[in-house]
Amino acid sequence: MPEHGPRRAQITFHEVAERQLAAIGDQELQHLDPLLVAISVNPKIGDPLPNAPLLRDYRQGSARVVFYATALGMVIVVAYMEI
Repeated sequence: MPEHGPRRAQITFHEVAERQLAAIGDQELQHLDPLLVAISVNPKIGDPLPNAPLLRDYRQGSARVVFYATALGMVIVVAYMEI
């Protein structure tokens, strides 16, 4: 029986992040994709924001994603992105 990789959380986007996503091009999307995969595999990745401890800040190179996970970590809500 084949071994499966780690279970991934579903990623959804807040209204602000949806607008940001719609405005980026393919090259920026290629920089964003590895961050979203890493977050979906490990919702505790990144650092809590000091003034909003439920939000996490994850950076990789010049890309940044601010997100929060639901209580069970099965849904990730991306609140803000920088690429």
